[in-house]
Amino acid sequence: MRPSFFRAFRMGSLATAILACGGFASAEPQHGIAMYGEPALPPDFVSFPYANPEAPKGGRIVLGETGSFDSLNPHILKGRVPWMLRFYGYESLMDRNYDEPFTLYGLLAESVETNDARTWVEFTLREEARFSDGSPVTAEDVLWSFETLGTIGHPRYLGAWEKVETAEITGPRSVKFTFNTEDRELPLILGMRPILKKAQWDGKDFTESGLTEIPIASSPYVVDDFQAGRYLSLKRNPDYWGKDLPVNKGRANVDEIRMEFFTDGTAMFEAFKAGVLTSNRETDAAKWDMQYDFPAVQSGKIVKSLIPHQRPTGIEGFVMNTRLPQFQDWRVREAMITLFNFEFINETINGGTLPRISSYYANSVLGMDHGPAEGRVAELLAPYAADLPPGTIEGYSLPVSDGSERNRTNTRKALALFEEAGWTVQDGVMKNAAGEPFTFEIVLSQGSSQHQAIIDIYVEALSKAGIVPTVTTVESAQYKERTNDYDFGMTYYRRGLSLSPGNEQFGYWGSAGVTEPGSRNYMGMNSPAAEAMINTMLTAESQEDFRAAVKGLDRVLTAGRYVIPIWYFASSRIAHDASLKYPEHIPMYGDWIMYQPDVWWVEE
Repeated sequence: MRPSFFRAFRMGSLATAILACGGFASAEPQHGIAMYGEPALPPDFVSFPYANPEAPKGGRIVLGETGSFDSLNPHILKGRVPWMLRFYGYESLMDRNYDEPFTLYGLLAESVETNDARTWVEFTLREEARFSDGSPVTAEDVLWSFETLGTIGHPRYLGAWEKVETAEITGPRSVKFTFNTEDRELPLILGMRPILKKAQWDGKDFTESGLTEIPIASSPYVVDDFQAGRYLSLKRNPDYWGKDLPVNKGRANVDEIRMEFFTDGTAMFEAFKAGVLTSNRETDAAKWDMQYDFPAVQSGKIVKSLIPHQRPTGIEGFVMNTRLPQFQDWRVREAMITLFNFEFINETINGGTLPRISSYYANSVLGMDHGPAEGRVAELLAPYAADLPPGTIEGYSLPVSDGSERNRTNTRKALALFEEAGWTVQDGVMKNAAGEPFTFEIVLSQGSSQHQAIIDIYVEALSKAGIVPTVTTVESAQYKERTNDYDFGMTYYRRGLSLSPGNEQFGYWGSAGVTEPGSRNYMGMNSPAAEAMINTMLTAESQEDFRAAVKGLDRVLTAGRYVIPIWYFASSRIAHDASLKYPEHIPMYGDWIMYQPDVWWVEE
């Protein structure tokens, strides 16, 4: 049902609406909201723990990105947008503290209200909130933003909006959302939606991408200059309305954020070495150890920083598209994982230094135990046992090779799995009973030499099993188009996960993504068990039930054998100009420090 809107209430009808909502009369406005329990920071907190409220303002940071861009609207599926615009170009009603699992504090909203059951949420805007053109942020802007994003915006916004029964203006600066389903995370999800200026889009097509519509938003930064596909510059707004809010103290310190675009990673690294860029995140461990010894590092002009974190590993590797018939059998997917000689590849590329991702939520309290499921986890999975791949409930671990290039033992195991699934090597070629060869296309994006190196080794291993895939490398625009349409057999896949998973999990693993373009369900999984675990996560009233549901989901995903996992980093590697500083206190989500320049500053 499409939510209904009420622009205004008479006092009598407002009172009726209040009484109709159980718990509303006893609810009180709060400065923050936590998924479980109470916010850790009091109403009079000075700043987030990982921000330095005394940080100086000024200077610039220059970051690099491979690829190009042809749009300035990050809220629709169409077009390629500089990633920084989504995070630094707009604000939401609430802002997240990355030193807590999932807690929000008021940003555009001065307060948030909800009842014990969280069947509704009401936000009250700050009277001083302003867009960059000086106009006030209104309740009408909020409702328009939610309806627009939820109906014609990027697919990531659609799921939560479908759970909104009514959206109302309940006062001069107040908006209220009532839900049609049980989902305790929804008040927080809505608090994180970007708020746009309704008047900017009057008479314009919001779904059309392009570079003519410069964002008018309420954030600390505005678009200052850009050249399509080459660079984008954001300048700090000296008249920014929210600079003294506790959530903003010690943040938005640099005067300019500039992003330069390059054709590939090699060109970007050379630009960093030459001083064009002032910071560079490195994901190649061997490169970090061996190639960051250039003169600027030796002289101390460039500093190498390791920033630890406590978040889950997430998943990174190469995903198999189960929309294709050859990948629909779990035994085939297990065979493909078994042929991937991780130990040899890790030694070849990283010197064997990086640990492998063992499950989607590994490295955290939410990660699955690799033995048999027990207790509440077993109870949650039991109704789906008949349809789950072996190992989901019994226990599952990734295959391990002997580290040699030949990998003979695992090759034999893989061939046996293929045979069970109806595939055998005939005249040196893997074929089914009808004589059709087992083949597929691996699609990669230009600019990633590491992904190409991994695939080169993997393709050689596949050839020993009679499998010769087609490897296609395409430029970034075509890669986005093909992955949005799921036009691949296998491709690189990375999905970062947090300690507070929620509604976004439907966008990652939900059945709607099997056919709906642009989802993150690249594997095309359609698992009632996975969706049941997500629903339990969203309705859990205790940490115990929540953790059990996530551990159950981790089992469904890992034992589903959809992705061939590679390695993860227990710390982020950032090389940066010595003048760029960050606070000593590293938040629980240490990687948030990585997303420069949020709490960084320039110290001349």
